[in-house]
Amino acid sequence: MRDNSTSAMPLVEAKDLIVTYGGQKVLDVPSIGVYQNEVLGIIGPNGSGKTTLLLCLTRLIKPQTGIVSYNGIPVLDGKSILQLHRKIAVVFQESLLLNTSVWDNVVTGLKLRKVPAGEIKTRAEKWLERFGVAELAKRQARTLSSGEAKRASLARAFALQPEVLFLDEPFTALDGPTRQALLEDFKSVLGETKITTVIVTHDRNEALALTDRVGVIIRGKIIQIGTPSVVFSSPANEEVASFIETGNVIHGVVEEQSEGLAMVRVGQVQIEVCSERPAGSRVILLLPFDDITINMPSAGSTKTSARNRFPGKIVKLFRTGSQVRVTIDCGIELTALITRKSAEEMELREGTRVVALIKAVSIHVIPRD
Repeated sequence: MRDNSTSAMPLVEAKDLIVTYGGQKVLDVPSIGVYQNEVLGIIGPNGSGKTTLLLCLTRLIKPQTGIVSYNGIPVLDGKSILQLHRKIAVVFQESLLLNTSVWDNVVTGLKLRKVPAGEIKTRAEKWLERFGVAELAKRQARTLSSGEAKRASLARAFALQPEVLFLDEPFTALDGPTRQALLEDFKSVLGETKITTVIVTHDRNEALALTDRVGVIIRGKIIQIGTPSVVFSSPANEEVASFIETGNVIHGVVEEQSEGLAMVRVGQVQIEVCSERPAGSRVILLLPFDDITINMPSAGSTKTSARNRFPGKIVKLFRTGSQVRVTIDCGIELTALITRKSAEEMELREGTRVVALIKAVSIHVIPRD
């Protein structure tokens, strides 16, 4: 994993990128770099400019302004663009397979790059086997299921042995089990090959599972970039916090400040947080769903280090897989994620009186000033 503060030169770098469509600016990125052997995720809502950024980095489109460099050398003209395209592979959201056999789809790019015949056979067999579609080699690509087509596309890309792999929403439109199996295989392959990778996705879980760094793009601008753990736990602003959806986003005002502990008022509720923000400061609080504990009122004497205790009533329960989203009205609405087993053991229902608890240190504070 590479730190964004590294002084090493990026393998792929773009500066002053601006793209406009119909007079509307859709991309405005002063600087972004992709480092050797890292997996960089670009995440953001639909229409935020993710795919446009990827197309610029691959020079499949030309920005109105800005320069893309590869290994420190600007990619400017047709010759340098062709040289770049010979060093990269791109997997799009749609598999874009040729109307021929799976085998021919995998070997066509290798033939165009004039790879020796023996090596073409070795690579094609290796990657078809690695992605679990070797037995489909003679099948017509257009007859494949969505999951099979994705696997064939990935086999085609990895067979090229690219220096950089670019992927645009590669795991969408797949059913849950197929997607999970392919994600696990893909993560394993990335770990084995160490191929420098840029993956565009709107799925936060994909970013958490696959990337070393993640950049959040909103309305064509990179708002925040860093390790997934930092971005998802400490979003830079309210837009990022709302998009990543890792917790409750609440507006408040600092009422008191004492040696790094601040008391924030949200309506009639007071929330204690770790912050140096002075009294009177307007702030946004992110209370992570996973860090909110639910107790029954009778457990009020249970020892806990949580400084914040909010008695309230459950107003909504929503089951999702092995977890339950519990929304509690405690003067403000707070949502917690707990296991289904815990919800069943506590016999939680809409209308049940509970106490929500969260540590001051678990709450992320974003200045609004």
